[in-house]
Amino acid sequence: MAGFFPTFAWGGPEASRQPPVLGLDVPAMDAERAAIVQGDRSVLLEVDHPGYEAARDALARFAEIEKSPEHVHTYRISDLSLWNAAATGMGAEEVIEALSAISRFALPEHVCHEIRDQMQRYGLCSLHLVTGDPQHLRLRVAEPLVRERLGADAKLADLMRPAPDGFLLQTRYRGAIKQALLKLGYPVTDEAGLQPGEPLPVALRDERFTPYDYQRQAARAFVDSGGHGVVALPCGAGKTIVAMVAMEALQTRTMILTSGKEACQQWRRELLDKTQLSEEQVCIYDSRKKTTAAVTLTTYHLFARKGGGGATGHVHFDRLAGEPWGLVVYDEVHLLPAPIFRLTAELQARRRLGLTATLVREDGRAGDVFALIGPKRFDMPWRQLEASGHIAAATCIELRVPLCETLRTPYAVAPLREQPRVAAENPLKLRALRDLVERHPGERVLVIGSYLEPLEAAGALLDAPVVTGKTAHRERERCYADFRSGKLRRLVLSRVGNFAIDLPEANVLVQISGTMGSRQEEAQRLGRVLRPKPGGALFYSIVTRDTVDQKHALHRQLFLTEQGYRYYIEDWDADDAPTGRPPQLH
Repeated sequence: MAGFFPTFAWGGPEASRQPPVLGLDVPAMDAERAAIVQGDRSVLLEVDHPGYEAARDALARFAEIEKSPEHVHTYRISDLSLWNAAATGMGAEEVIEALSAISRFALPEHVCHEIRDQMQRYGLCSLHLVTGDPQHLRLRVAEPLVRERLGADAKLADLMRPAPDGFLLQTRYRGAIKQALLKLGYPVTDEAGLQPGEPLPVALRDERFTPYDYQRQAARAFVDSGGHGVVALPCGAGKTIVAMVAMEALQTRTMILTSGKEACQQWRRELLDKTQLSEEQVCIYDSRKKTTAAVTLTTYHLFARKGGGGATGHVHFDRLAGEPWGLVVYDEVHLLPAPIFRLTAELQARRRLGLTATLVREDGRAGDVFALIGPKRFDMPWRQLEASGHIAAATCIELRVPLCETLRTPYAVAPLREQPRVAAENPLKLRALRDLVERHPGERVLVIGSYLEPLEAAGALLDAPVVTGKTAHRERERCYADFRSGKLRRLVLSRVGNFAIDLPEANVLVQISGTMGSRQEEAQRLGRVLRPKPGGALFYSIVTRDTVDQKHALHRQLFLTEQGYRYYIEDWDADDAPTGRPPQLH
């Protein structure tokens, strides 16, 4: 695919460099470094500094990005980000050294103290089996002062009772105590053992494919950790293969929870293609066919459906939880619905593998993922996989269009909750979409959005099928198959396109509207075009200028910045589209 935008060379003088620290070769500019570490544990990172790239990669290991305007990005060194770093084997002194290597000024001493304090808390509390008593677990607390504090907490009194070196608790409170202690600032390492599950011979088809080294490393990190935790890899990097490698290592019955029916179908196809499991050994559990097999796939929605007279009041969970699973896989774990957390607390004796492209949760419940599924065990930056050719090189462009005159008054008087819809239905977006598609004749183009009326209009404009939640399953599968084969070269998708749809041939994606400022959604949508392919991929977002649409786009771009992408902003003018002005690089 011919490149539309110019290539920029980045980097500073080679003569002036700081000594490498922890493998980081951080360029200096006038003996200064790219970041400022502040006393509130925020980090300001100068985007135009020659040391930006190295500093960003260092921060990604133990900090979370909060803001990404043009020139200075803001990161936060949170307790949870430090505990996730500790879970991957990173130590406090390693974090402090990395910060020192990129910081323009000396680190605030109390920040160093807080990093040491928080990271030493990881592993301070640990759960263990009680010999000869399967009904109870022992919570070992290494520090007497922490034991005293926990013993005096009224909210914990109903969950545990004092014992030597810690506390005793009923096995059924295993998940609840991990949630409660995390909220108090004491993450629990769970060493209480896991049920092996019913044995299941699983072998990969070595004649069909060979897992990449990073996929084997990710699976090994999960298995060696004790069998509970999260693997973070980009969409298109083969998270399903990581799960298969883990299944081969564990050789046990497996339940896989997914975001929807299409994801279940895709998982089943992949399992039958890449393992020696038979058709009878892999099934989809749904409300019509309530059958299970050695490997059973179902959806979060069905898993959490209420009803029945079982122990939890969730009819399908009560049915499935009684099976002898040795492994539960949570696909797209960042999308885990809130009701699933309570049910997952009931599954603490099973191995739990979370798969995700981003640990960001817009509802703030990343701590529950940490406590109940497990901490991050493995991740790899998107740009690293892009550089190695394992995912497509992507260029990200925001195309800003004006709000058409006929909608300016309706937008101005609309309630706040209606303004995103009005901005999304801007008809100038469709004219900009037409111009974009004309830039890429013959390419495989996906158009995706959140509001149905503009999507239907886009489908009519491009003479392309529109797939929404109301589209029959058989029709969806036909459209996807036609796109894969090349019979269709343009396809319009609603939010059903966000999750687990395998369309590796797509190389241009145009986002015409999004769900508020969701970084989760940005990750999923970018992932639709990241399968390796010659010429790379383009990810466009058409945004209505000077509206809430632009504000939400800025928040979504936090994800792109976090993953190391630079993005272009281009103005589109109805009288002269596109403007021809050079893109503004952020």
